[in-house]
Amino acid sequence: MTPSVRIATPADAPTWDAFVEACPSATFFHKFGWEEVLQRAFGHRTHFLLAEDSDGIQGVLPLAEVRSRLFGHRLCSLPFCVYGGIAANSPAASEALRAAATALAQQEQVDALELRHTAPTDSGWPVKELYFTFRKAISNDNSANLKAIPNRQRAMLRKGLAEGLYGELDDGVDRLYRVYAESLRNLGTPVFSKRYLRILREVFGDDCRVLMIRQAADRAPLGKPDDSALLSPPERISEKRGAGEDVAAVLSFYFRDEVLPYYGGSIGRARHIKGCNHFLYWDLMRRSAEEGITSFDFGRSKQGTGPFAFKKHFGFEPQALPYEYHLVTADAPPDMNPNSPKYRLLVNAWQKLPLPLANLLGPPLARSLG
Repeated sequence: MTPSVRIATPADAPTWDAFVEACPSATFFHKFGWEEVLQRAFGHRTHFLLAEDSDGIQGVLPLAEVRSRLFGHRLCSLPFCVYGGIAANSPAASEALRAAATALAQQEQVDALELRHTAPTDSGWPVKELYFTFRKAISNDNSANLKAIPNRQRAMLRKGLAEGLYGELDDGVDRLYRVYAESLRNLGTPVFSKRYLRILREVFGDDCRVLMIRQAADRAPLGKPDDSALLSPPERISEKRGAGEDVAAVLSFYFRDEVLPYYGGSIGRARHIKGCNHFLYWDLMRRSAEEGITSFDFGRSKQGTGPFAFKKHFGFEPQALPYEYHLVTADAPPDMNPNSPKYRLLVNAWQKLPLPLANLLGPPLARSLG
């Protein structure tokens, strides 16, 4: 029997999330909480499609509309999420959801419907492989995780310790936002509002955590630590040298047995701190392995960029993300690549903005960039 498709309501949230937890093709970005996040933080209109039969839910497809004078009108699964698309138990449920999404796209007369799948499908829709993801298993033995990092990157981790870096968890978002906003401005990218980060933490609770990296106040040389020093918590540095300055941060999502560092960055001065970004992600990996996490998802990056090279050199293999499109009123998939020549001048100008001005102007633009 072909499953029927309807728009989910808040009353469906418990059974929706139970399905997502059990469905192998589902991700953190299929959780029902994203409906509240996207509505409250950005005002985006959502359409969370649910396929069901007499046995219950057989598939889900979270969708949201993004309207922008600059970037057009899209129906996407899911804006601000690196993954999405159809998560279903059967081909019949998958086809029913795809048909319903296509009909909705036609009804709303969007430019295009975008499904951010993690694996290719046989839909025949146009595909853009602009992004690659980086995921791999990690061990409960951190010495094995450390050895899996190439020698040159391990050397950078040791240098980070020698620079007085240490990590600590934070319950708020203010410190994270200060670091992340500066990082995005330096990259030429508008930052979203701090309210968005607060909503993420409210909605997802302990599945959304913040790790701060600080540099001890006393920056005198700390010697040359060996690899064994990277296996134990380096908080003792702050006890010996005094609490210092926030230099890097990352907000991570946790789903099943996987950690996904999502919003991360460092301040401009961190360019002169050896191993700062290396240390940020190692400290997250070390902590995650200690609590039983078995998979580390380094997130998506565009080929030919610095983040792509950084992740690959860290020992991760890139995997193409086949985002696919159903074109409605557009002639081609949307071009939102900041490396595109048509956006290059905007990126260069944004990098020159004073940080307070960038933080003021960024959120209205960023809401359309998801």
